[in-house]
Amino acid sequence: MGVVNVTPDSFSDGGECFDADAAVERGRTLMRTGADLIDVGGESTRPGALRVDAAEELRRVVPVVARLAADGIPVSVDTTRAEVAADALAAGASLVNDVSGGLADPEMISFVAAAGVPYVLMHWRGPSVDMQSRAVYGDVVSDVVGELGTRLAEIEAAGVDLDRVVVDPGLGFAKNADHNWALLGRLQELHALGRPILLAASRKAFLGRLLADADGKPRPVGEREDATAAVAALAAAGGAWCVRVHEAAPSADAVRVAAAWTGAR
Repeated sequence: MGVVNVTPDSFSDGGECFDADAAVERGRTLMRTGADLIDVGGESTRPGALRVDAAEELRRVVPVVARLAADGIPVSVDTTRAEVAADALAAGASLVNDVSGGLADPEMISFVAAAGVPYVLMHWRGPSVDMQSRAVYGDVVSDVVGELGTRLAEIEAAGVDLDRVVVDPGLGFAKNADHNWALLGRLQELHALGRPILLAASRKAFLGRLLADADGKPRPVGEREDATAAVAALAAAGGAWCVRVHEAAPSADAVRVAAAWTGAR
C-alpha cells in the first residue's frame, strides 16, 4: 500500500503532494515501483495533529482519487469520515482505511455495512491531538488484540461483513516505541483475530529512535527506508496481509525476499 498524503503537515512528507497534480504523479510512481494499491489521505494523523474540516478534506482527496482511479489504479481512501469515504468511493476508490476503527464518526460503520466495501479497522483510543496520553496498557499486545476483537464484534453486529475487514494494530497511535516493538515482535498473536493484518511502520518515529546517532539524535525521516524495508520483510514473513509504505520499491523487494524465504521452508 503506497502512501499519498495530500496534506501540508504529515510527519514524513507534508507538503510534497499537497498539489493535486503532484499527488497523482506520486501515486503513479508508487504503482510503477511496486505498490499494489494507493492510499490517499487528506488529513494528517501524526501525533498532535489538529483536524481539518470535511469540506477541506474532500477538496484535497476526491480529485486525486478520481484521477488515479481513472488510470485503473486501485485506490483506498484514508479517512475517518463517512462523508469523505462516500465521495471517494463514488470517485473510484475501492477500500476505506479508517484509523479510528469507526469510532470518530458514528455514521462510518453503517455506511461501510451498506456499501459492502473492504474496510481497514485500526486500533484507536482517541484523536491525534492527545492520543499519546492514552498509551497506557497492562500488556499492550493482549490489550490491543482484546480491544480489536471487541470492535470486530461491534461492527459485525452493526451489519459489517467481517470477510471484508482488515485489522491494523495502529503502530504509533497511542503507542510508544516499546509498544510498537512488542506488537511487531508478537505479530502471531494478532492472527488470533482471524482477519488479514495491515502494518504501517513506514518512517515512523520509533524507527528513527532505533537508528539514533551517538548523540541520541533520531535518524531523519527521509533516511529510514532501510529500516522500513526490514520491517516489511519481517511482517511479510510473519503473515501480514499488507504493509503501508512511503516508498514502494524497497519494501516490494523485501516482501519478495520474504515470500521466497518462507516458500523454501
